[in-house]
Amino acid sequence: MTIATTSTAIHPFVGMWVTADGFIRHELLPNGRYDEARGKVSSAYQGSYRVTGNHIDYVDDTGFTADGDFRNDVLYHAGMVLYRERG
Repeated sequence: MTIATTSTAIHPFVGMWVTADGFIRHELLPNGRYDEARGKVSSAYQGSYRVTGNHIDYVDDTGFTADGDFRNDVLYHAGMVLYRERG
């Protein structure tokens, strides 16, 4: 199953989201795909995502699903808290 963003416009959540310790990194790409790195393993998980309002639904390339919510520029996802990486 492949899902994409709800609009062709780039939404404000595109970019890199990281845990406070930097161990988990979610890159939300503008084409509705994501790439998750864990520790030294780049691209540990990849898949599609859809953002509806402040809610995100993920489907990885193996079919596993997860979701999360953006609140005050913080992503709460599967028991993790990820912060926007500022460049």
